Amino acid sequence: MQCAACPAPEHPELFPENDPPLLSVRGLCKYFGSHPGCLDVAFDLWPGEVLGIVGESGSGKTTLLRCLAGRLAPTSGSVRYRSEQFGALDLLSCPEPLLRRLHRTEWGLVRQNPRDGLRLAVSAGANIGERLMSLGWRNYAEIRAQALAWLERVEIDAARVDDLPLTFSGGMQQRLQIARNLVTSPRLMFMDEPTGGLDVSVQARLLDLLRSLARELGLAVVIVTHDLSVARILAHRLMVMRRGRVVEAGLTDQVLDDPHHPYTQLLVSSILEV
Repeated sequence: MQCAACPAPEHPELFPENDPPLLSVRGLCKYFGSHPGCLDVAFDLWPGEVLGIVGESGSGKTTLLRCLAGRLAPTSGSVRYRSEQFGALDLLSCPEPLLRRLHRTEWGLVRQNPRDGLRLAVSAGANIGERLMSLGWRNYAEIRAQALAWLERVEIDAARVDDLPLTFSGGMQQRLQIARNLVTSPRLMFMDEPTGGLDVSVQARLLDLLRSLARELGLAVVIVTHDLSVARILAHRLMVMRRGRVVEAGLTDQVLDDPHHPYTQLLVSSILEV
């Protein structure tokens, strides 16, 4: 059954009519004591689609992302994932070892602060190669070749393969974190404010990179951001959250160009007035 609040995306070239969703969420709720973090969230996500989740600080978007990524246990609801290796999974009942396996293989998580997603005491190449080693790769030459290839794909000079991430700029650290996640060819990426704290020019380069990689690799992406311009560039569809609830959802351009909910109208107008 398709969620009425978040309709099937109108991108037939990306999402064939009979292709089942990769991720299906129904009635997802998370309470912290009596305080709601997210309430009754429902949507479907297809392979190759980018879903943006926007809202002000405290709206529940990061709580929702953490629940989807298995980093936080929801209070109720269902999150179903169509795994390439393990078949249909109910993520709320998955054992922890299987969730860890998914995070090493079919999933990626890009954090707002790249230092939280990197091992700062090992080289750039080792950061990329670690995920391959966790899957059983043992040939050093092959691992290094993959690391060099991915540094090039995220526009980092291959000569810096042995440098520590601490010597990189913030934008380079974020690109390295992306390479670390993508080296195992994941199917689903979770991104939490991936351009936060970066200069405008660095943001623009990173957004171009993310958009091209998502399209090239056919990634399904859930991206949390407070920046509507980031959402417009990257997301096919948009969910607007306020006080833990999704107040508006639809195609990104439709939501941003013709917002219906007063809160979405306020968000859009505040950006236009800046």
